[in-house]
Amino acid sequence: MSKIIPESELIINGDGSVYHLNLKPEHLASTVIAVGDPDRVQEVSKYFDQVEFRMSKREFITHTGTLGGKRLTVMSTGMGTDNVEIFMTELDALVNVDFSTRMIKPQLTSLQIIRVGTSGSMQQDLPAGSLLASAYGIGLDTLMSYYTIAQTEMELKLGYKIQDVLGLSFRPYCVQGSELLMSQLGDGLIAGNTVTCPGFFGPQGRKVRLDPAIPDIIEKLSGLSVDGLTLTNFEMETAGYYALGRLLGHEVLSLNAIVANRINKTYDPDAHATVDKLIRHTLSRLTGVAL
Repeated sequence: MSKIIPESELIINGDGSVYHLNLKPEHLASTVIAVGDPDRVQEVSKYFDQVEFRMSKREFITHTGTLGGKRLTVMSTGMGTDNVEIFMTELDALVNVDFSTRMIKPQLTSLQIIRVGTSGSMQQDLPAGSLLASAYGIGLDTLMSYYTIAQTEMELKLGYKIQDVLGLSFRPYCVQGSELLMSQLGDGLIAGNTVTCPGFFGPQGRKVRLDPAIPDIIEKLSGLSVDGLTLTNFEMETAGYYALGRLLGHEVLSLNAIVANRINKTYDPDAHATVDKLIRHTLSRLTGVAL
């Protein structure tokens, strides 16, 4: 028998919206484009035929509208898997919890969630300006220490290998993205395997004034191979999306605009245009509308 979810565990605002996202179930489309930067929401929704709903709460900006007759939601999450955990949990609650009874619905809904974000390359032959779809997300954060997730033998093997190579006190987690969305959105993009870091500077081997504890993290990860799987790029959210998508039953794929190459130490001089190209690719593949 389903149990009522206590008010303290899932906070619903007085207007019937979920706590952090400030959304009601009717505000959400079944296909969600997730971006880190709140300013990027407008860069996506400007291509919609119409925007029917707008909401702004903290770093979570939401626009829901239509393009080519398909209803879409674009939302910002801010940076990091801590924000992704809030985002994914509350999105899931919007479709799979009855807010009037506070009980899980007997028939669950699976959302399609596509991250459209920026990333840095850790391979010399993956230049800035490239577009990449993440086959796997590898989490160097500890989010999955707080959940129990089933992983394949290969995913576990890769996690243990990275733990050993980097000398970490915890095992990184590895999760495959949606094969369904990869078949729909990945054509024409480079297929890669994305490392998710719990920070932008030290955890990615950058030095400004502080010395990273693993200064050669890029070299160690870029040279690693497990069952033919190599690591291609760094960012801060993908693995959290993939792990929570698997746990909650949603189709999730991360698409990356490679704006820097950490090996060659180059930066895309027209990063805004590269991101826009990825946005147009995503929207066109989702709707069939040429942009």
